[in-house]
Amino acid sequence: MSASDRRAKLDRAHAELSIRRQCAMLGLARSGVYRKPRLANDNDLEAMRRIDALYTERPFFGARRIAKTLTEEGFPIDRKRARRLMRRMGIEALGPKPRTSKPAPGHKIYPYLLRGLPIERPNQVWAADITYIPMARGFLYLVAVIDWASRAVLAWRLSNTLDASFCVEALEEALARYGKPDIFNTDQGSQFTGAAFTGALLAAGVRISMDGRGRWMDNVFVERLWRSLKHEDIYLKGYADGREAKAGIGAYFAFYNERRLHQALGYRAPMAIWRDGAARQPCGHVDNASALTTCPQVEQKQKQTDSLAA
Repeated sequence: MSASDRRAKLDRAHAELSIRRQCAMLGLARSGVYRKPRLANDNDLEAMRRIDALYTERPFFGARRIAKTLTEEGFPIDRKRARRLMRRMGIEALGPKPRTSKPAPGHKIYPYLLRGLPIERPNQVWAADITYIPMARGFLYLVAVIDWASRAVLAWRLSNTLDASFCVEALEEALARYGKPDIFNTDQGSQFTGAAFTGALLAAGVRISMDGRGRWMDNVFVERLWRSLKHEDIYLKGYADGREAKAGIGAYFAFYNERRLHQALGYRAPMAIWRDGAARQPCGHVDNASALTTCPQVEQKQKQTDSLAA
C-alpha cells in the first residue's frame, strides 16, 4: 500500500485512536500528516502547463532538456524546479535510464508478456496509463483503459490525486462493460502494482504484464492517445474546472471511439473494430451479466424477445 493510500485511511476524528497512534500503526511520519501540502501558485501552474505541452510533443525529454528548452523559449526555469514539477505531475522521460527508482515497497512486479506477441484481436490485450490534465486553475489526473487491437477507450476516470482508487474504478468499469482481456499491460507505477488493482485483475482471471523499466515503447498506444487528446481537445479548449473537463473529455472520447478514423485501422473508428472483433467471438467471452449487450448475438436475441413481448 502506497503512502497516499495509508494517509487516506487516517481518521482525524477517531474517538479512541490519536493521530500519533494511527501514524504508528500505518507506518507514516507525523510530519507528513500534519503538514498541509503547499498550494501551487500561478507561476507553478503556468510552468506545469508548459512542461506538459513540451513533454507531450517530446516524451523522451527529461528535466534537463525541458528546463533548457523552456528557458530558450523565454520561460526561464532551472533543472531542479523542472524535476520537482515533473514529479508532482507524475511524469518522467520515456527512454533508457539506469534503475535508480524502486517500486512501492511490498508491491509485486510482474514480467512483461508482450515481447514478440502478435496483437490480432480485440480483448487480447488491454493497457492503462495516467496523464496530467492542465486547466485554467489547477490540474487533474486522467487514467484510461484501452484495447490494443482496436485502440478503443474502454473506460476512464479523472482525479485530483494520484491514489489508486480512480484507476481501480476505471478497471472495474471496463471489465463490467466489455468482458475481460487475456493480458493487461501497465507501467510499474504504484497505482497499478498495488493489491487493489492487481487483485481485481487476478480475480477476473487476467494475466498481468508490466513494462520493463526504460522500455518506453511498451505502452506506445496509450502515449499516442494522450497526444491526440491534448492536441485535439485539451489545449484547444482550456477547461476552467473539473466539471468542464469531465464533460469535454467524455465528449472527445465518444468522438474518438465512434468517429475518429485511424489510418492504422484502415480508416475505421476504434469501436467499430472492437465490435467487429467481439462479434466473431463466442458470447461466453463476455462473462459479466451487465456487459452482455456488448455481444451482438445476445443483443439481437433480446430485441426479438422484446418485440414478441410488445
